Amino acid sequence: MKKERSKKYRRVRALRVLTQSFFFGLFGYLLLVSHYTGEDYLGKPVDAFFRFDPLIALTTLVAGRVVLTWMPIAAAVLVLTLVLGRFVCGWICPLGSLHQAFSFIFKKAGLLKPKREETASTGWKYLVLAVVLVGSAFALNLAGWLDPLSFLVRSFTTAVLPAAALGLSQVVRLLYAIPFPALAQPLSQFINNLAVNTVFFQAFAVGLLFLGALLLNIRKERFWCRYLCPAGALLGLAARWNVLKLRIDEDACIKCGLCTQHCQTQAEPYPNPKWRSSECVYCATCAAICPTAAIGFPASPKPEPVKTIDVRKRRVVLASLVGLAAAPLVRVAPAAKRAHVKLIRPPGALPEPEFLARCVKCGECMKACPTNGLQPTLFEAGLEGLWTPRLVPTIGYCEYYCSLCTQVCPTDAIRELTIEDKVQVKIGTSWINKNRCIPYALGKPCIVCEEHCPTSPKAIKLVLVQAALPDGTVSTQKAPVIDQDLCIGCGICENKCPVVDEPAIFVTSIGEQRSETNRLLLPVIGDGE
Repeated sequence: MKKERSKKYRRVRALRVLTQSFFFGLFGYLLLVSHYTGEDYLGKPVDAFFRFDPLIALTTLVAGRVVLTWMPIAAAVLVLTLVLGRFVCGWICPLGSLHQAFSFIFKKAGLLKPKREETASTGWKYLVLAVVLVGSAFALNLAGWLDPLSFLVRSFTTAVLPAAALGLSQVVRLLYAIPFPALAQPLSQFINNLAVNTVFFQAFAVGLLFLGALLLNIRKERFWCRYLCPAGALLGLAARWNVLKLRIDEDACIKCGLCTQHCQTQAEPYPNPKWRSSECVYCATCAAICPTAAIGFPASPKPEPVKTIDVRKRRVVLASLVGLAAAPLVRVAPAAKRAHVKLIRPPGALPEPEFLARCVKCGECMKACPTNGLQPTLFEAGLEGLWTPRLVPTIGYCEYYCSLCTQVCPTDAIRELTIEDKVQVKIGTSWINKNRCIPYALGKPCIVCEEHCPTSPKAIKLVLVQAALPDGTVSTQKAPVIDQDLCIGCGICENKCPVVDEPAIFVTSIGEQRSETNRLLLPVIGDGE
């Protein structure tokens, strides 16, 4: 009987690995298909994983003061966690699966050597959760920085996928040089079909953080899940009343300690009274490796004494004070007083305070942008806006007949728009630097910006101007002027300007439709009288 039960849990562990592989593959598929395919409709719920994330749901509800249609799904995950424990962390979470895979690799390579007894506190993630939740109460959404899904999507979008695409492109060049076109051509077509954006600000920094998170598994197995993940902490709070209980057959147990030594999340299966259900992710490793098949997970609706979470009350109070102080401190920035000239938000973005309260910095919109124009901000919106999206026209423009970024935002920080509505949204205004504009400064013909202007009627008009030349003569040319009432700030004029180092025509955020104050000319009291 005992031998058969051990086989059962080995099969459970194999099933868990298959389940993790499936969900990680599904995550990768949904991420890769979130790009322009020739139609302005994705037709797939590329943000599906976010809809199952209770932390994103809770912080969006509290910080954004909004109820979204998918939030009952996240609530259902919490309810299931009450019954089944942290099954999401052990069986579904793609970042958790990645950490577990790297932990396995590091153990096989001899880089990770699990200790017989772990003394480090797993309570740090609960302190991170406290900071996030208290900040949310003051409309400060910090979840996106450490939420596992936001962290993973952002890392893959801005660092991992671009690096992989560039690396494969070099392989293609090498294959053509060998020459080996039979393999180079299909590989090149495969890369093109993926439509991966390969230029991102802060790609190195984001990639370094992601790599660092993976390398922490050399220190402790699933280091992120043990000590940092606020989503895991939230699920841990809910998992303390689950019906699946770890049981050790004392007669069969030989007290070898392998179960505790190889526990992935420091749930302390041995001795049995020390087992913490709030940390257990039901990976079945302890039961599968037990040499005497002494460990099982029978279902029992009977409540048990709840183990105290490994965190001191003083630290919880301190973490709460940090969250309380963070709300005003991160907003002590020039962006709170005056809009940054280059903070051009995507069409459909909510007014800045609401946008920041909802945006989880996941990068889904940046992945979907067909021109690579959406980039992560640094401090243009203050620390609160770190890694939120902004349009950088010198890299890519806002495609006139595209609304993909409005379809993929999981928290509606960018509201969904039809093409008919999107083309009417003004996200900024174009300006001309006559000291650099070719017709104005050099007296030579150039109408590139006017030719590319997508609005109808065109926001860029051509007028005759005279430019004095160095030899004393005067040249008359057609030169662009901006009709600010028609310009929507798409940035294609700046992107296509032949003055490549610093375009002669540029876009700023002023005049954006979502703001009542970021205007060139504010309404004067009494104008309408």
